[in-house]
Amino acid sequence: MLVATYSICACDLEAQQWGVATQSKFLAVGSVVPWAAPLAGAIATQSYANPRYGPDGLALLREGLSAEEVVARLTEADEGRAERQLGVVDAEGRGASFTGEACHDWAGGRVGPGYAAQGNILVSGETVDALAETFESTAGRPLVERLLDCLDAAQAAGGDRRGQQSAALLVVGPDQGYAGLSDTFVDLRVDDHERPLAELRRLVGMHHELFVATPREKWIEVDDELRAEIAERLAKLGHDRLAEWAGVENLEERVNGDDAIDPVVLDRLRRRSR
Repeated sequence: MLVATYSICACDLEAQQWGVATQSKFLAVGSVVPWAAPLAGAIATQSYANPRYGPDGLALLREGLSAEEVVARLTEADEGRAERQLGVVDAEGRGASFTGEACHDWAGGRVGPGYAAQGNILVSGETVDALAETFESTAGRPLVERLLDCLDAAQAAGGDRRGQQSAALLVVGPDQGYAGLSDTFVDLRVDDHERPLAELRRLVGMHHELFVATPREKWIEVDDELRAEIAERLAKLGHDRLAEWAGVENLEERVNGDDAIDPVVLDRLRRRSR
């Protein structure tokens, strides 16, 4: 099955995050292209994709092979490599990209410190250039934001010449997922949408509101006046405990005690109880 798409594998070594962002005129691109493992690396498999490149490549990365070694090992063992496209970033931030000679034009890749960008059936190579240049120019910002910006820049530069349909974002880091008990920081997919990149960005905003904790020093101290307001607003919504209401709103990860309140929780409570 042809997965004509553009993607970027990238990492933030300081934040200990590795991820893949991708967009395609293909149903549910996130079910095929992106793969990542914390402290190991990230992989994108596309064109006439070989889905085994994902788990097999991550296993090689866990063994300590470099991105270039993983690309070589996977493609050399694959008789269909002429139609494959592959991007890899390893545990040390080294990138490698492979484009088989039978991939449909425009097809190619570009690598640099911390990333591997690639695409096939593109309007032109400017799409891959936009992925690379945007990643390079946004150093220092959170990896999720950089990857979203990369996708937007690539689309603005032409993107998949067949159009848009789906997009996905996968970012992993050790114990950085739900409740600190998962390594999956973000795993969001837009399977079929007229504007998949806009929808993906909206979902990331929801994800951050629900799951990305506000530093404790930025929480608001609950004095007597605010405590009375919270109680009044909860009563209006039919609740007598903040934790109970927060659970209904899927904000339970943002509630911890009664002496201070996460500003995200307070804002949601005020909006819901208007």
